[in-house]
Amino acid sequence: MGKVLIIGAGGVGTVVAHKMAGLPKVFSEIMLASRTKAKCDAIAEKIGGNRIQTAQVDADSVPQLVKLIRSFQPDLVVNVALPYQDLTIMDACLETGVSYLDTANYEPKDEAKFEYKWQWAYHDRFKEAGLTAILGCGFDPGVTSIFTAHAAKNVFDEIQYLDIVDCNAGDHGKAFATNFNPEINIREVTQKGKYWENDDWQLTEPHEIHKPLNYPNIGPKESYLIYHEELESLVKNFPTIKRARFWMTFGQEYLTHLRVIQNIGMAGIEPIMYEGKEIVPIQFLKAVLPDPGDLGENYHGETSIGCRIRGLKDGKEQTYYIYNNCSHEAAYKETGMQAVSYTTGVPAMIGAMMFMQEKWKKPGVYNVEQFDPDPFLEELNQHGLPWNELHNVDLEL
Repeated sequence: MGKVLIIGAGGVGTVVAHKMAGLPKVFSEIMLASRTKAKCDAIAEKIGGNRIQTAQVDADSVPQLVKLIRSFQPDLVVNVALPYQDLTIMDACLETGVSYLDTANYEPKDEAKFEYKWQWAYHDRFKEAGLTAILGCGFDPGVTSIFTAHAAKNVFDEIQYLDIVDCNAGDHGKAFATNFNPEINIREVTQKGKYWENDDWQLTEPHEIHKPLNYPNIGPKESYLIYHEELESLVKNFPTIKRARFWMTFGQEYLTHLRVIQNIGMAGIEPIMYEGKEIVPIQFLKAVLPDPGDLGENYHGETSIGCRIRGLKDGKEQTYYIYNNCSHEAAYKETGMQAVSYTTGVPAMIGAMMFMQEKWKKPGVYNVEQFDPDPFLEELNQHGLPWNELHNVDLEL
């Protein structure tokens, strides 16, 4: 049906490539590209069947991206590289007349801050070019936003309170490791907390607000209020929301390591001089921590991510909990990657499918909740991430 270029050969890129390779009627040709071509070659060889072409590209370089895109001529570029590279890839797509999809919003290298404003600013250019840009099509952001859109369309007349809950109850056996790019992960979870209430953003200290929440098939886990990017788009696109928060589980050992890393300056993003060379502490830390892509083999347990929503239906208050649980072992057995990569990569593949099938295709820049959620959720059930829903239960929040 169409040609797709995947940029990024980490854990998520591996899952996207695996999933797309199994759908030749949707993805007729697939190219996987990254800074290190050998990583792409290894993924392609493991998938087999000559389904994946590979290439080397520096995603920080618009000229290199443009050259590759013009050579391969894809219908869609799927960006699962670093969030720092969102804008260069979007620029290259505009220059070559190709549509775009990503899983995480842009953040500048020199500031631990992620907002959609930089990418939303591309809306008119994509619209005028007749191109589609789909933002945040992972799990959170991504499926959580689609869950919210589904609730707004099919469950409530008015959504008022939204809590996104993200639990990783898995155990990888390492003293300390991050489940995706360490630099991005640590920058994200060490920021101040932020949530929407009273028509404004409320700020908290990192991990200041926390409470135990019960997760299906897992039980109680201490959950911490942090800021997450989909809150920004959801309160914009669903203006009836009075309060929106994001909760994530962390073990005490993880938090202890995190505090030590911060206290000794290893989470710093400002360059320092070491033996006559300039290094960024968090980038050095990334080099010595376990590679998230190597965690899957010994990862046990599961994730549970969903939305707990309160609102009105026919004038009466209702509660609704929609979620997915994903097994680390099952994800590894299928793709060789752990569940955090799997839960991001599968939605990216389905979002690309929605584009190829012209179910999610309109000129401009859009967050996933601005498209019809129902065909996406139908495919989510079919491709390894079945979702469950509970009506009028205690949301604990």
